Amino acid sequence: MPIVQTITLAIVQGLTEFLPVSSSAHLLLVPVFTGWQDQGLAFDVGLHAGSLAAVILYFRKDITVMAAAWWRSVRTRSIDDNARLAWAVILGTIPVGLAGLLLRDAVAGVFRSPVVTACGLIGFGLLLGWADWRNKGERTIGQLRWCDVLFIGCAQALALIPGTSRSGITITAGLLSGFSRKEAARFSFLLSIPVIALAGLMETRTLIHMAEAVDWFAVCLGMVISGITAFVCISYFLAFIRRIGMQPFVIYRLLLGAILLILYL
Repeated sequence: MPIVQTITLAIVQGLTEFLPVSSSAHLLLVPVFTGWQDQGLAFDVGLHAGSLAAVILYFRKDITVMAAAWWRSVRTRSIDDNARLAWAVILGTIPVGLAGLLLRDAVAGVFRSPVVTACGLIGFGLLLGWADWRNKGERTIGQLRWCDVLFIGCAQALALIPGTSRSGITITAGLLSGFSRKEAARFSFLLSIPVIALAGLMETRTLIHMAEAVDWFAVCLGMVISGITAFVCISYFLAFIRRIGMQPFVIYRLLLGAILLILYL
């Protein structure tokens, strides 16, 4: 793999995994404008590993406290705010896991359409814009209710539709539930940890059964660049949305969706 392709795809993955702009749409457009060949499953696994490492590193203190509280809740059956948040992340992952198993063929086939991706970008982008515009919420994720977890978890399952954006739809659901922008994004990022891990494990399982030649230099370089980019992205995104909100991302999604429609209709 050319090193320019490795660096470009790693940066695109690192940025779009956590921004509410859809990584699938961007990875669809990259080969259109560059003419590059498919990067291969091993490289995808490496990029996911880099993104996962970034979000774990950023929230390492939260994760440590949550894990300890969760284990304490299992042993003593007493739940504090940190244990509740840990259980919320686990339970909020179930809907997308079930949807992925039930709709695996559709996700890999019918949904993999540039037009579907464009419609997802535009439709769910408008929903994000409306949720952000009407949001006056000040709730924190320490105030999560189980109905919030169910709502946001089910919304996350919609991310199986290309163009939706996992972070975009979960942030939208968080805003509609009355959480502040920062808290909605924070819960979205914590929810991403098991989802990215499960996706990476499924890709790794497929890779094990393939006789695919692996460019380990490209995989490792992509993983490092994706991780660094994702870490910086999370840091600046959380600071950015408190001041400016989601509207710049909404406009970007609408423009990107329009480009896809022009190219593929």
